[in-house]
Amino acid sequence: MAAAERLAAFGPPAGRPPGEIVSGERRTLEAFFVEPPAGSALLMAESADGKRLGFVYLERLQDYFSREPHGHVGMLVVIEEGEGKGVGGALMRAAEGWAREQGYRKLTLTVFEANHPARAVYEHLGYALETLRYVKIL
Repeated sequence: MAAAERLAAFGPPAGRPPGEIVSGERRTLEAFFVEPPAGSALLMAESADGKRLGFVYLERLQDYFSREPHGHVGMLVVIEEGEGKGVGGALMRAAEGWAREQGYRKLTLTVFEANHPARAVYEHLGYALETLRYVKIL
C-alpha cells in the first residue's frame, strides 16, 4: 500500500490533486485484498534478496467497440530504488504473459499524459497510443 504513493509522483494534471489519485488507487488495492474481482491479478517484482520492487495490478475489461474481453493494466508501480533497472519492463512482460494465459488478444493501459517516464517504457515495449481523453474542469 505504501508504494501507491508513487502513483502521483510524476506530477498529476491540473484538477487532480496527488492525494485524490493515491486514495483512489489505494481504494482499488484494498478492495482487491478483501475480495479480488473476477479476472483480476496482482503480480509482484522482487529483488534476489526478496525486497519488493513493484507490482502490476491487472484486470479484465471489455473493449468498447468490439466488446471483446481483454487484459488491462490498472496500476503499475515501481519503487524509487527499482527505477531505471528494468523492473517496470519486467512487470509489463509478466502482465503480457498473464494476458496470454487468459486467452486475451490484447493488453491495454491508461497513463497520464504528463507521465513521460512511464510513457517511454510503454512505447519502448511496443505499446501505441490509441485514444486521447480530454477533460474540462467545470
